[in-house]
Amino acid sequence: MAELKTYRAKRDSKRTPEPVPRSDKPGQRKRKQAGKARFVIQEHHARALHWDFRLERDGVLVSWAVPKNLPVDPKTNHLAVHTEDHPMEYLDFAGDIPAGEYGGGTVAIWDRGTYQTEKWNDREVMVVLSGKKVSGKYVLFKTGSRDRDWMVHRMDPPAAGFAPMPEDLLPMRADITSRLPRDDGQWGYEFSWDGVRAVVSIDGGRPRAIDAGGEDITGQYPELREMAERIGSQRLILDGELVVLDADGRPQPEALKSRTDARDRAAVQRRMKQSAVSYLITDLLYRDGALLVDKTYRDRRTTLDELRLKGPHWHATPWFRGNGAAVRDAARGQGLSGIVMKRLDSTYNPGTTSKDWRQLPIPTAKPKRTGG
Repeated sequence: MAELKTYRAKRDSKRTPEPVPRSDKPGQRKRKQAGKARFVIQEHHARALHWDFRLERDGVLVSWAVPKNLPVDPKTNHLAVHTEDHPMEYLDFAGDIPAGEYGGGTVAIWDRGTYQTEKWNDREVMVVLSGKKVSGKYVLFKTGSRDRDWMVHRMDPPAAGFAPMPEDLLPMRADITSRLPRDDGQWGYEFSWDGVRAVVSIDGGRPRAIDAGGEDITGQYPELREMAERIGSQRLILDGELVVLDADGRPQPEALKSRTDARDRAAVQRRMKQSAVSYLITDLLYRDGALLVDKTYRDRRTTLDELRLKGPHWHATPWFRGNGAAVRDAARGQGLSGIVMKRLDSTYNPGTTSKDWRQLPIPTAKPKRTGG
């Protein structure tokens, strides 16, 4: 039976901006469309990022916390934790819940719209959503004896052209060369950072990092979690390098080695305070249902730039079309170890070494001898 007693018991209107009704009784708000009720999905940056999925019914919002948001692929079910009913006013709520309060963190409206009910009982809820970002038939179903144990499944097929997110992409490697290409204008140029190559998948605001050998290294670099939470509901696969940079933005290989050598959680946390790692993003392999490895390097980098990924410990690196000699000289002036050259029309072949990608090392200048 719908009621707001549990909701009210967890909140004090003097300490939280959330709507707190004076009564435990459900509200009485009229629906905008006959035969349709409203729903809202709120992105909630609390102790752990999640999405709150709320359905209007019997004067309250029946609610689930979904750690990875609603699935877009019918082959994947997502956890949905059934929570207390919320008041109708929560349909419009967005704001900051103070730290220390229940659900403390930032709440933003991610999507909202109307829905139609096809089935509703104590163990199964089937609805058809009509929102700006989410539309289609979904079913929530109970999985255990506890009231909170639910999952959510998409029943409709994904949109045309949808590709599931792959889990086994390894970094593409560059061939070593000693000279710049003759057809300079057909190449893109990047700086080499002497870092740890890593393909990082972001799904439901959670990161997963795989190194060049296929090892899962996510736990060694907690900085990636903040990046993933900022990216939020976008589903991305990125390629790049994990590096430690000094105050002038130059890589520090020895400091990075201290991070890669740390294995247990305590050591990782300790060394993270001494040497923060940054993720320098050089490529985009997947974006929200579209696999991009068959797109050209030029197109992938253009799309990556459009995402404007930038934060305290991550950003997309600069790249340059043509004029490789100037890029090489700039790298030498910054004390970098070399440059990476990529054909503008090259595709991405995971786990391979290709001559369409070339790395040009820059020898370290030997100090001049002085004295007799």
